[in-house]
Amino acid sequence: MRLAKRVSGIDESVTLEITSRAKKMAKEGIDVVSFAAGEPDFDTPKHIKDAAIRAINEGFTKYTPSSGMPELREAISKKFKVDNGIDYAASQIVVSNGAKHSLNNVFQALCDTGDEVLIPAPYWLSYPAMVRMAEATPVFVETKASNSFKVTPKDLEAKITKKTKCMVLNSPSNPTGGIYELEDLKGIAALAVKHDFFIVSDEIYEKLIYDGKKHYSIASLGKDIYERTITVNGVSKSYSMTGWRIGYAAGPADIMKAIGNLQSHATSNPSSISQKAALVGLSQDQSFVEDMRKEYEKRRDYMVNRVNAMKNISCFKPAGAFYLFCDISKTGKDSIETANRLLDEAKVAVIPGEPFGAVDWIRLSFATDMKTIEKGMDRMEEYFRKHG
Repeated sequence: MRLAKRVSGIDESVTLEITSRAKKMAKEGIDVVSFAAGEPDFDTPKHIKDAAIRAINEGFTKYTPSSGMPELREAISKKFKVDNGIDYAASQIVVSNGAKHSLNNVFQALCDTGDEVLIPAPYWLSYPAMVRMAEATPVFVETKASNSFKVTPKDLEAKITKKTKCMVLNSPSNPTGGIYELEDLKGIAALAVKHDFFIVSDEIYEKLIYDGKKHYSIASLGKDIYERTITVNGVSKSYSMTGWRIGYAAGPADIMKAIGNLQSHATSNPSSISQKAALVGLSQDQSFVEDMRKEYEKRRDYMVNRVNAMKNISCFKPAGAFYLFCDISKTGKDSIETANRLLDEAKVAVIPGEPFGAVDWIRLSFATDMKTIEKGMDRMEEYFRKHG
């Protein structure tokens, strides 16, 4: 074979295909409303950008330690203690080129050929690809909208085998916006301890939670689960810094040392300038985060009401992140056909649910301004009225 097996089975993202087509139409002068974005529409706060400019002007443009500069790792350690109630030393933290890079590092460090990784479905589409690149096998655990897309201990235990190495926990979730409450996490933690597998806890959307609910980190629930959890986070969503590419992972010292060694040979350090910016984001004024969260909550409420008033489409009300997950099963068309027809006929870009493991669902992002949201909702309402 010309290509290695680990990459030959990885297809181009359907998400990228839809968004690329939407961008091409927009460049051609077609008025396209996009609900495809997986990133905040807010600008990075000025004090964070100013920190990056200072770093450049002061010549902070050389290598840092491959796992991240010490000051940033200390700031992340403090963040974990204050925000999440988890005691991670700076030496237990590795800063990477985005949370996606952190996750990939974790799977590469934990998984061997034949290992199984439990992934609740619907899931972020990159999880299975990362697991397969680590030569492990993704094992999907189905969830239901009626249970807020949360995996139950009973369903989870039915999928556990002697080959189970870890479980992916994503709360708040992409694509559903579902969150795990404290009691849910206690049940999952008990299973991880009982069957001795790791939890890979992706908490990238932790700051975007609504209705007065609270985010809980599973690693904070006791010594036994702490020793079996790798917590992944980053600055992309909380501080609107997607392009800056700073993520981080924290966990047991031996695992994080191995991840640090792996990264040192794969990429070395993340951008020195972005690290300086992230340090300011984490350690200075946090009012931007709450202002953004409040605005997203308003947009969410408007879109949920509009979608649920439409014909033959309904949505789950998300408790976190900035996505609406919408059920289109009544249309009789799958998500890819629906996404393509919405783009062609209504000039609205949405993400099909099929690559997330949900063929009868589509994902809409409310990370765009209200004027655009109103226009898009009007177009979708007309489309589903015609094609119900």
